[in-house]
Amino acid sequence: MRRDLVGYGLNPPRIAWPGGAKLAVSLVVNYEEGAEMAVEAGDAENERIGEVISVVPPGRRDLGQEGIFAYGLRAGLPRFLEAFDRHGVKASFFLCGRAVERTPALAAEVVRRGHEAANHGWVWRPNADYTSEAEEEAALLRSAAAIEAVTGERPVGFFCRGSASAWTRRLLAKHGYRYDSNAFDDDLPYWDQGMLVLPYALDCNDMKFFHPNGFVLPEHFVSYAEAAMDQLIEEGARGVPKLLNIGLHLRICGRPARFQAVEGILRALKVRGADVWVARRRDIADHLHATLPRGATP
Repeated sequence: MRRDLVGYGLNPPRIAWPGGAKLAVSLVVNYEEGAEMAVEAGDAENERIGEVISVVPPGRRDLGQEGIFAYGLRAGLPRFLEAFDRHGVKASFFLCGRAVERTPALAAEVVRRGHEAANHGWVWRPNADYTSEAEEEAALLRSAAAIEAVTGERPVGFFCRGSASAWTRRLLAKHGYRYDSNAFDDDLPYWDQGMLVLPYALDCNDMKFFHPNGFVLPEHFVSYAEAAMDQLIEEGARGVPKLLNIGLHLRICGRPARFQAVEGILRALKVRGADVWVARRRDIADHLHATLPRGATP
């Protein structure tokens, strides 16, 4: 698969978002807790990235890291759900199958409140790690089955940690997915291998709180998100509406101080009114399946 370094080039499509919005905004919440690498779950080693870098040797349980992840579901998820209800917005939840299987009542509540259940893989790992297409396909199906069994919703979108494999997009098309988000290469959706690609982004993302060159205070994240909104709204007003992704994690922005960034971003979206269409990714995909020509391929 050869890299495409040009994309739409100087001829981008003029996407018409509902209501004449100048920008579509996708709020994504990553539901990974319980699906991170953990000796406790039978994995060979523990996830190393958290509030601090794990110092526990491979093969031993890291109770500290387990607690850092558990906080996301125990305290972070209720905080997110209450705020989304209060602000009247719907998000897409990237659900790891093992996390859903271990916390069925919580995952079911996410969908009961109108949020999207998207497939985030069986465990929180890059699909590029799979050594065969059959192994990856089995994990994809296992995760989708767990999500549907618990939530009653069949996932139509996919995103895995880090990098997809050479087979991922083909497998998604084979199993009837409506969109793939394993792409960081554009602000505009496009078609590839018969699959609608809704690019994701790692810059407007609370993982930056875990990076030494990233956000420190909640207002840093809010200011960054507002700058992205305003730049893309201006570009939309000039005739090229785009997509903005805002990525959140239960264990990161679910913490009280960092949750102030979530509240600030939700207020900023509300202030911008009809200029932004805040929508679940499955709704964005449905709109584009109906309006973005299949020839709109970079």
